[in-house]
Amino acid sequence: MDRLSRSEESLLALDATRHPAHTGAVHVFAGDDLFAYEDLVALVQDRIAFVPRYRQRVRALPGGLAAPVWVDDVAFDLTYHLRRSALPRPGTPEQLREFLGRVMSRRLDRNRPLWELYLVEGLADNRFALVSKTHLALVDGVDTVDLGQVLLDEDPAAPVERPVTWEPNPEPGGLDLLVAAAYDGVRDPARALGGLRRGVTGVLGTAVAVGDATGGLGATFGDLAASALMGTAPAQASPFIGAASEQRRFAGVRARVDDLKAVRSRLGHTINDVVLAIITGGLRGWLQHRGENIGSVLALVPMSVVDADDQPSSLGCRVAPHLTALPVGESRPAMRVHQIAIATQAHKDTGVAVDARTLTDLAGFAPATLHALGVRAGYETVRRRYDLVVTNVPGPRSPVYAAGAQLEESFPVVPLGQGHLMAIGVTSYDGGVGIGITGDRDRLSDIDVLAQCMEESIEELVTDAQREATP
Repeated sequence: MDRLSRSEESLLALDATRHPAHTGAVHVFAGDDLFAYEDLVALVQDRIAFVPRYRQRVRALPGGLAAPVWVDDVAFDLTYHLRRSALPRPGTPEQLREFLGRVMSRRLDRNRPLWELYLVEGLADNRFALVSKTHLALVDGVDTVDLGQVLLDEDPAAPVERPVTWEPNPEPGGLDLLVAAAYDGVRDPARALGGLRRGVTGVLGTAVAVGDATGGLGATFGDLAASALMGTAPAQASPFIGAASEQRRFAGVRARVDDLKAVRSRLGHTINDVVLAIITGGLRGWLQHRGENIGSVLALVPMSVVDADDQPSSLGCRVAPHLTALPVGESRPAMRVHQIAIATQAHKDTGVAVDARTLTDLAGFAPATLHALGVRAGYETVRRRYDLVVTNVPGPRSPVYAAGAQLEESFPVVPLGQGHLMAIGVTSYDGGVGIGITGDRDRLSDIDVLAQCMEESIEELVTDAQREATP
């Protein structure tokens, strides 16, 4: 029976109707006729033992006298979490994005383990998709990685074994929980004193929920409450900041790793700098289309670092937030790369930065876990105003498979934090790059324009880098 950390309590408190606190991904596979719902059930049954928290739910203590605990779900129903959907054949990318927006807009059921996985059949060209949703409190990178990390194999013939029968531990009663809380308080008095903070977190979480439910002034109050909890001041007018609706939009952009490497070889710096420059160029074009005159956009860019505390971790690293100014006012694409490289140099000079090759060598499909940890880092530690989150995680450089079906492309789905209207995630995989853009459905109805601007940004950066490198 593990107790939730303070950060996990905060993540639950900030999980509200207008701002569901879950991250996700859409993985597109080849071979719709070779992968059935029964294959997904068998695969998850085989691998879920590696992520035991995916069979646990959150149990609150009577009167909130101590932090909630993770307990085995004695009524665990795998088929509730594994869901089957289909697009009208031949399903288009636009239909998949619309499905994704609807699914990601709904909160997870707090009375069950905090995750869902959808099999979406009927995509064009004999393809299917797996769409995942995982609450941020579930994945900490130490005790639990994302389920997606253990489902995908480098070997297409990796066996799916018959699962060992799982028997949940009996759920503790109220008295048992109180006794355990008292014992933990004796062992860790500092943790026991966290009750006051827990009360503040609960009140502010309630305020956020009320704001979500009522809208208008209530939504404003919710934003103020969230700002107080996160230690930030209310944001000024910005296309990236405001009270979100209950619905989301999603757009995806594809790039080629070879193009990014070509830019890097001609201009220097890192692939991460090139990716941020592409996003900067896309935001520049989108803002111009909207008639917005902004010189820079402050992005929260989580980066992997060596764990200075040497805390045991399944990843061997942790994720820390870094604020980076994206120079959207700069008209020259190559110069954007140079300016971003200067802004990110401080992180490179720390000596604790984890290089991309190390991350791509992590076991399984680690981007699923690292994106969640990046968003968590932003929720937990940032105390300054920023415009949007940009998570960029390198993935495997060769194909991976789910029960023999080959993964063709992957796009992360990053949630919107309190008071934010846009978030961007980037995943590289097998020579391709998937840029996932999450936006509020009402306030960012032109998210497709942003996606088009990012595609144009890729082309202009490749061309400008080639021109600058030519004698």
